[in-house]
Amino acid sequence: MSPESDALLLRRLAAAGLDGVRTLRPVRSGTMAVACLAELADGTRAFVKTLAEPPGDDLFEAEAEGLAALRDLGGVATPEVLLATSDLLVLRALHPRPDTPGFWERLGHAVAALHTATVHDRFGWHRDNWLGRKRQYNPWHTDGHEFYARYRILRWLDEPLVADALDREDRRAVERLCARLPEVVPAAPACLTHGDLWTANVVSGSGGEPVLVDPAVSYNWPETDLSMLWNTHRPPESDRFFDAYTEAARPEPGWQERLPVLHLRQLLCLIAHGYPDRTLVEQVRRVVAPFRRRG
Repeated sequence: MSPESDALLLRRLAAAGLDGVRTLRPVRSGTMAVACLAELADGTRAFVKTLAEPPGDDLFEAEAEGLAALRDLGGVATPEVLLATSDLLVLRALHPRPDTPGFWERLGHAVAALHTATVHDRFGWHRDNWLGRKRQYNPWHTDGHEFYARYRILRWLDEPLVADALDREDRRAVERLCARLPEVVPAAPACLTHGDLWTANVVSGSGGEPVLVDPAVSYNWPETDLSMLWNTHRPPESDRFFDAYTEAARPEPGWQERLPVLHLRQLLCLIAHGYPDRTLVEQVRRVVAPFRRRG
């Protein structure tokens, strides 16, 4: 973390009434935020996150609300929110994730319980929230296929970096996939989902229990959470997550084959953020290849 980032965090902590910070230690927090572990004046160890220019005044409020929803509605362990303002989020500090089969098995059971205990009659959420620096649109909808197509895939096509990266036939293939989504993904009820469930957003509590951070919650298909973990870099021990989850939640047969299609939302989101992975467009093209017109 640069001196400028240190100064930014200290200014915002002081403005929020948390001056007298004893120490700051940088930590990784994806590619979007400036983050550190801080020892506050009263000795509290805290995780502190900000952005130089937050994309909206409700960014951290929505994140804090999502953490509360996962905990209160779904029974998932989430960190205590010490402070959430328009430009600062302060959480009680947690611990690095232990990549053991037992840890991942516990997480699999926890996510299965979240999904099976929060079945809902509509897709969406009572407000929009955020996925990285981009707004996640969550209007209420009774049709899961239309909701996912419109607000989780097609929504990204007009983002400037996505429009530049995909050619005309790429875009048409994405649109054809969305039109045929009911043929690819079986109808299923919505449940409360974390919404950004990749390995960086899984940490540990003091007792070694799995704790989830940085959500983008909505009522959605449960397999959207599975798609994030399945299709992003993860340790081999995480196979136990999927064993435990399938034993407890019993997803519809063929779920592994559907996950790359559901992960299309995340690929497009990363392109929209300018994520420096040159393979993202090729990954999109592999997913939509069956929906290209031939001849």
